[in-house]
Order: sequence, then C-alpha cells, then structure tokens
Amino acid sequence: MNRLRAVLLAALIGSLTSCGGAAINGPTAPPTPITREGVALPASNPVELHIPAIEATSTLVPLGLNADDTVEVPPVETPMQAGWYRFGPTPGQLGPAVILGHVDGGGHDGIFARLHEVEPEDEVIVTRRDGRTATFTVTRVAQVPKTEFPVQEVYGNSNAAELRLITCGGSFDPERDSYRDNIIAYAALTAGA
Repeated sequence: MNRLRAVLLAALIGSLTSCGGAAINGPTAPPTPITREGVALPASNPVELHIPAIEATSTLVPLGLNADDTVEVPPVETPMQAGWYRFGPTPGQLGPAVILGHVDGGGHDGIFARLHEVEPEDEVIVTRRDGRTATFTVTRVAQVPKTEFPVQEVYGNSNAAELRLITCGGSFDPERDSYRDNIIAYAALTAGA
C-alpha cells in the first residue's frame, strides 16, 4: 500500500504539469466541521460532476496510470473534461474518491479554472452510473506546492465517503511548462439518493 501511495504522489506531481491555475491569496481556511454525514454507497462509476458555486459541469472519464506510473489526466486539448481516478473508490463509496481536471489548456479556461473559489459548505454533486446521486459538501480548500503534495491526506484510507478535487494552481514555471502548486478541494458525502 505504501508503494501505491508513493506512486500516486509521483504520478500526481508529474501528470498535472500541463494544467494551470490562479493563485489563492492568503492562508488556506481551516477545516469546517460537517455534522450531516451521508451513508456510503456501493461502488458505481461516476458519469457527471456538477459544482454549482463555480458553475462547473462535466462528464467524467475514467483515468488510470500512464506507462511511467504517473496518474493520467484528461486530455489538455479538452480542458473542460474532468476525470476520476478509477483505481480508487468511486464517488460515494467508502474512502477518498479523486477527480482531476485542468485549470486551463490550449489558451482556454479548464473545468477547474475556478476551483480556488470553492468554499467550505459548497456542494459538489456526482451523478453515478447506477442512477444515484452522491452529494458532497466541501470541508476545505488548500493550495500546496507540488513538491509537498499531501499524499496521505488525498489518497489515505478514510472511515467515511469523501471526495478530492484536484487541479494545478499558483504561479507558472515557464522552464517546466507547469504551474508550481496544486489546488485541492476536500469534501465529505452528505447525501446519497
């Protein structure tokens, strides 16, 4: 399991290099307690993501690992496409499900261009192939240097159904053709219907 986490850290840092983002000014907010925890759902592939607060909606494509063990990301040529990491829990299932998206690509905003604007208590709605909807409530948003990516916080085991939304952010490094940071929104399942 530790090898998987190490691979995921390297993968995420390496694979999100073609996305971009806007900086978050100031410190990140502390976690907001969520008092209405939803009951975990059985596994079912997600098909659509909707974040009303930032008017973001996308179908979801499955993502795996590249040949070099980096996490796949949606094609940068289609920056409005989000994807879910298929080797982890599905959204609504026990554990941290992960959805990745670009902040920009090809000179256009990406699906997560405004992810840094999401705030605690905002809803994230995931429609699943089984027809059920998993509704999550954002607990916190963090901006972290890619070199300090919090692998355990993102991929570590959890006793609740949780969601992580990840994109690039911070300043752009032209030498690496990449943004220096990641924006991570953490959310907890609050309803499953």
